[in-house]
Amino acid sequence: MTDGDSPFAGYDAVVYDLDGTLVELAVDWDAVADSVLDAYAERALIPPTEELWGLLGAADGYGIRAEVEEAIAVHERAGASESARLPLGDRLAAAFDSTQGDSPAADSHPPAGVCSLNCEEACRIAAATHDLDDALVDEAIVGRDTVGSHKPDPESLFAAIDRLGADPADALFVGDSPRDAVAAERGGVDFAWVADLLAE
Repeated sequence: MTDGDSPFAGYDAVVYDLDGTLVELAVDWDAVADSVLDAYAERALIPPTEELWGLLGAADGYGIRAEVEEAIAVHERAGASESARLPLGDRLAAAFDSTQGDSPAADSHPPAGVCSLNCEEACRIAAATHDLDDALVDEAIVGRDTVGSHKPDPESLFAAIDRLGADPADALFVGDSPRDAVAAERGGVDFAWVADLLAE
């Protein structure tokens, strides 16, 4: 693959979503939502919604952000350990495989990071589990709890890009969900769908 053939040509940094993009976390999200509802119920609080991320968003107002974060994170950490690496994760790992020496693929791939709705610790567990450590810049692994803001707010995406030493206008965000696409749009960052990259 030459620079001209690379979907990353012209970019100074690439930021990936984690779950559904590089790996598939082994998480039952309905069970996670139940755990968070339990955190509300244990404190005799009436939850404003049954939707997981809505419950997280409301947690500050109810004074239970730390409890809700941990209720979610315990599932994510376990799920990261049992996760499966997806085809795009395979490609990324191969591009930076240190046993291959100077890989042309690595030469055509800009520095890479992660911007995830999952907690940072789960992102790091998944990266270590699937040998993505060499492919990702360590300080550019950003979870929902890294900077106090999460997708679709673009601040966490900006943080990952900044830690890769790039400007938003010179970066590409790769994801699999509308939330990812909205974060990129709000931040003025180019976006690529996982399916489109795999089709190339």
